Amino acid sequence: MQELHDAPLAPLTTFRLGGPATRLITATTDAEVIAAVQEADDSGTPLLLIGGGSNLVIGDKGFAGTALRIATRGFALDGTKLELAAGEVWTDAVARTVEAGLAGVECLAGIPGSAGATPIQNVGAYGQEVSSTITEVIAYDRKTRETVIIPNAECAFSYRHSRFKADPERFVVLRVLFELEDADGLSAPVKYAETARALGVGAGDRVPLDAARETVLKLRSGKGMVLDPEDHDTWSAGSFFTNPILTDEEFAAFHARVGERLGDGVTPPAYPAGDGHTKTSAAWLIDKSGFTKGYGTGPARISTKHTLALTNRGTATTEDLLTLAREVVAGVHAAFGITLVNEPVTVGVSL
Repeated sequence: MQELHDAPLAPLTTFRLGGPATRLITATTDAEVIAAVQEADDSGTPLLLIGGGSNLVIGDKGFAGTALRIATRGFALDGTKLELAAGEVWTDAVARTVEAGLAGVECLAGIPGSAGATPIQNVGAYGQEVSSTITEVIAYDRKTRETVIIPNAECAFSYRHSRFKADPERFVVLRVLFELEDADGLSAPVKYAETARALGVGAGDRVPLDAARETVLKLRSGKGMVLDPEDHDTWSAGSFFTNPILTDEEFAAFHARVGERLGDGVTPPAYPAGDGHTKTSAAWLIDKSGFTKGYGTGPARISTKHTLALTNRGTATTEDLLTLAREVVAGVHAAFGITLVNEPVTVGVSL
């Protein structure tokens, strides 16, 4: 277990932003993770968990406490059952499942971050969510001070949310178990319209696993959503805002605002989101509010490839980023009456 003091945290995040931590511990086994958490809890020291750093916005002043970098490793396949250590690099794990001929997470290729973060956010993209394949989450319970096994039904998964995100101070994810599918080298049924178009198939069709993965990677790369240190469009947290889910009443009011602003012939994106609810597109809202690709003149700007990504152009501070985010939130609310919610976790700062 490695320990550093006054340790820079910016290099551990995909934004490359944020000040130092009082102490940084890197744990490579579950036992080391638990020991570090227990030490912090026993001493009353604030604790920040870091995996792949792809969903973190850390304040410029840094973190006054212990930052625990979870760098555990473990990839175990038993038939269609997969067990991943929390510190496994997610996109590498996806590639290995595809190589093994197993379907279920192939459309989640290219998503940065670690395996342990996937149940917290209920990570999803291109028609797949991890909640569809996760069977259990093994975690350390800071309240009971024991390791627990939490089945899927008790994870309270919903859109980009879970029991773990709702109560972030309680559980530390150690391992994640999945049930994948052996479909003779084919993908799960393609659900996402953009993916189906790119593959030249219809919704519900299956395609070779490699084709599904490579197509998603190309789509993500075109939007600056695959990490590349040379491309500042990827110095981001991916999608900075979640897609709003509106009640029927809220959506009707929104639709009326769209007509007033853009004309009666314009129909906003709308996707079913459960009884009495409709999901719309944050990227569409941002664009139609005047924040187009590349918006901004400072060191923090909207990606030139995708309006949903806020980026560090190389010299930004966290405050630069938050200033841009607040401008976007205010602009969208003024235009359409909807308040966007940030997807990344903020540490020591808020919008």
